[in-house]
Amino acid sequence: MLGRLKGMVRDGRGRLIAACAAVAVGLTAFAVGHAATETAALIKVRMGGDSAETRLVIDLDGATSAKIVSDGAADRRVVIMLPNVIAGQTQQGAGKGVVRAWMVDQVQGGARLQLELSGDARLKRRFLLPPADGVANYRYVIDVAASQPRAVMTSTTTVAAPPPPIRTQFVPVKKPALPLKKVVVIDAGHGGRDVGASGVAGFEKDVNLAAALSLADQLGKSGRYKVVLTRSSDVYVPLEDRVRVAQRAGADLFISLHSDSAPETNLKGASVYTLSDKASARATRFVSRDDWFMKASLSGDQGVRDILFDLTQRATRNRSAIFAQTLVSSIEGKAPMLRRSHRDAGFMVLLAPDVPAVLLEMGFVNNPEDEARLRDPAARTRLMRAVANAIDTHFGEQMKLASR
Repeated sequence: MLGRLKGMVRDGRGRLIAACAAVAVGLTAFAVGHAATETAALIKVRMGGDSAETRLVIDLDGATSAKIVSDGAADRRVVIMLPNVIAGQTQQGAGKGVVRAWMVDQVQGGARLQLELSGDARLKRRFLLPPADGVANYRYVIDVAASQPRAVMTSTTTVAAPPPPIRTQFVPVKKPALPLKKVVVIDAGHGGRDVGASGVAGFEKDVNLAAALSLADQLGKSGRYKVVLTRSSDVYVPLEDRVRVAQRAGADLFISLHSDSAPETNLKGASVYTLSDKASARATRFVSRDDWFMKASLSGDQGVRDILFDLTQRATRNRSAIFAQTLVSSIEGKAPMLRRSHRDAGFMVLLAPDVPAVLLEMGFVNNPEDEARLRDPAARTRLMRAVANAIDTHFGEQMKLASR
């Protein structure tokens, strides 16, 4: 059981009607008044077509509507929101024809479909097919067609310009590239007037920024990720703004880098934090106060929103915990670790209910050994390489699960 909602709503005659709903194994269903609103679980994604037109079919166990965010005309990327659809684990793969790659992931309010196009193309049509003719599930059908070649005028005739070449395979690289680039937001803790902890050689804020720039450089060179920094210089960024940077970027992962401090200078070692269960209520209050979650994409009945919020938050905490374990394993042997290296807390930067997030305390800046290691460029590079390897492993495992 993932969540349970009980509430009272009024029908058109003012009577109170009890409504309750439960979420189980990614499937939610409930009734409000005379109209029923259901969530639909994603079953699988199929694709076919050629260089002129490609059809993508999303099999669902219930009906859905859709909202077009981008039709592909501007940046060769089609983005479609499927409200109330439970995608579960991120699914993605190589495309066919005019679609180079596709990905379906869980975001606030439902599932998000992204198509990376091979050339100039745009969304042509979309429609929902109900169960029929021996097919037990719903099918949301999306057709993407190559743009018509523009005509080239000459003095005597009109000649159609040749269509741009369409790549159907990935360019080989040293390591297999992800079909769609994951968005990783790197947060250098503190900054500006907020100096953080103090060591013998300086402030925490400088150590955090140097590590963030090193990690960003390594991820950027790999070509697998879109990297976003909450700050790239010594400036002050409010904690709540750091969370919103991750949301606006559509982050697949948020990593906040810090350097610890303790009353005793003999304490040393790195540790990884994820959001605690007790802090989940704080996350809900944070969302309700600023309303950024509800304004983003949720609509319809309050009961649906509450259930999807709970589902999204739980799934995000699970993904955060999985990555934290991978990160700890990757760092071990590369840097000293605290005995209890995976911890939980209610840090503000971990509160986004839809962005998997971890906070890495890289060491104790007031410990002489840790501070020397944190300020050594070679040691810093090794540590950030371990973090980058953990990111590769994390998203690589997601791809394996999605392809099964």
